[in-house]
Amino acid sequence: MGYITFKGQMFDDEHGGPFDRGIMDSYYGRGYKPHKYPNGTHDLSRVEKLTAEETHAYCMGFEYNEESGDRKEW
Repeated sequence: MGYITFKGQMFDDEHGGPFDRGIMDSYYGRGYKPHKYPNGTHDLSRVEKLTAEETHAYCMGFEYNEESGDRKEW
């Protein structure tokens, strides 16, 4: 578990967390749909009801990856 600084803010990049999920949705070319997995990706049910802070983290994760241009090559 670590942190990423983006646009002057620090985000927890915990696997399954909102920032991580935003990055992954962008990376895999999936649409923007804020969510998280509380105990890691696919370990428990997907949670789509997020706090404003979590939604912001997802958005910033998505934007972070969009700006990097990192995409899955199929």
